[in-house]
Amino acid sequence: MDDVLTNREKEVLKFIVENFIKSAVPVGSRAVSKQSDLSLSSATIRNVMSDLEEKELIKTPHTSAGRMPTDKGYRYYVNTLMNKAELKSNEINIIKNQIQESLLSKLDDEDFLSETSRILGRITHQLAVVTQPFLSSGILEKIEVISLSSTKLLVIISIKSGYVKTLVLEIDSEIQRSKLERLTLFLNEHLSGIKLIQIRESLGDLLKNFNENEPELLQLFINSVDKIFSEEEKGGNVFIGGAGEVIMQPEFGDPKNFKNIVNLSEDKNLVLHIFQNTEENDEEVSIKIGSENLDKKLKDYSIVCSTYRFGDLKGKIGVIGPKRMNYAKIVSLMEYVSKLISEIYI
Repeated sequence: MDDVLTNREKEVLKFIVENFIKSAVPVGSRAVSKQSDLSLSSATIRNVMSDLEEKELIKTPHTSAGRMPTDKGYRYYVNTLMNKAELKSNEINIIKNQIQESLLSKLDDEDFLSETSRILGRITHQLAVVTQPFLSSGILEKIEVISLSSTKLLVIISIKSGYVKTLVLEIDSEIQRSKLERLTLFLNEHLSGIKLIQIRESLGDLLKNFNENEPELLQLFINSVDKIFSEEEKGGNVFIGGAGEVIMQPEFGDPKNFKNIVNLSEDKNLVLHIFQNTEENDEEVSIKIGSENLDKKLKDYSIVCSTYRFGDLKGKIGVIGPKRMNYAKIVSLMEYVSKLISEIYI
């Protein structure tokens, strides 16, 4: 940020942000004067607030003489003033025990990730998001094609990380078992060891030497390339929890805001798109605040996102909620939970 703040301005801004996060009530100069350690009069605080308002770090809502942070103010706080909160031992135990309990229930990967999103929602009181690992960077180990019926084929994709994806393809007529076996052998000979994104982009070239006497089988796979080798565009591999928690936030007392957050929680394709397009930096938690989000539907929300690993694959976890969220705590939670999931999948 170009604006250089004095120590006094930093302290006042930090007090306003942290108290607005706690109370959802705009902060007045009297509160800063009485409750902070600044030992400044209300008049002096008002002057500092005016300077912060000029720098577009705080604003005065119409309904109050107090101040609340702007998107720019939140950003300055997150980048410069925020001290990351240490998770308490009882919080760590609760998270760890709940996630381990879901593992002991022998849930499959999808149910486990879905349950993790619900756990995060309960803990953060935000809309919690967990994606399945994104397959694009995965390396194909093996593919199997099995006939389920005269109109259905089961395709099993094994990724070298240990992740397995299954899907069903609809066919017009039954295909001989011998043809499926030849196709499976050919696919494994020519596709094993290649990244799924490369297979998706050039499957036609990779399959061009397959027996042209069976064009219907060849064309079936070429036509189904996106479905077989990537489902990242589909809402099916994102899990959203905490809808019942986030709507209890004061911001959603307004029926319009309530409707917006409910619609967002149900729009899995949009949520998946948001999390796919967060920065690819495994070492840091990504934070997007209000207007920093490209989609206008998200201008009233903040998104905090982290990356977990499934071998060579990566998935995303994070939260979507009001800009008035406890960033210090949520960043620590995202770091801990993403590390915990990664360790589970080692």
